[in-house]
Amino acid sequence: MEKYIEGISVLFGVAYIILAARKNVWCWLMGIISSLLGVWLFYQTRLYAEAFLFSYYVVIGFYGWFAWRNAEKAGILPIITWSGLRHTMVIGTGIALFLLVWWILHNFTDAVMPLLDSFTTVFSFIATWMVAKRVLENWLYWIVIDAFTIYLYLSRGLELYAILSLVYTILAVYGFFHWRKDYRQQILVNEID
Repeated sequence: MEKYIEGISVLFGVAYIILAARKNVWCWLMGIISSLLGVWLFYQTRLYAEAFLFSYYVVIGFYGWFAWRNAEKAGILPIITWSGLRHTMVIGTGIALFLLVWWILHNFTDAVMPLLDSFTTVFSFIATWMVAKRVLENWLYWIVIDAFTIYLYLSRGLELYAILSLVYTILAVYGFFHWRKDYRQQILVNEID
């Protein structure tokens, strides 16, 4: 049963990342379905931070859906970038939160791999928010997160999720270059106007 749920979740996850890279609003619905299945699966495998993360994905999926739909209706779907200082602050905050989550999981649960689970969870929260806000650099965060997630999932026998993370890593590279191209075109259009 777990492998069946994992497989279905992975299929919806692949649909999510492909549609997100193409800036298609339907990515959020695919992500919501994948995440709902993931919540159950990660709870069963005692990756509690991942289960919590996937609960967040469900919530942010609804936010992303409505934010992108409203922007689409208004005819504005800009890709934005953040300054180096903002990234430094976000990463610093992420490190502090990751250490806090690790400490909680390590001391108060029977979580397996709490250090890596905490790292991937906290930074996935951040990167998902960046996707919803259409921040170009989200893809760079995802490349790092997904690479670490491959090992995390393999260690728990979640081979399909590990393959999904490998696919996500590759598609994150594609997503970055695709969004960067669109961002540069957006800049050119604004300069001409």
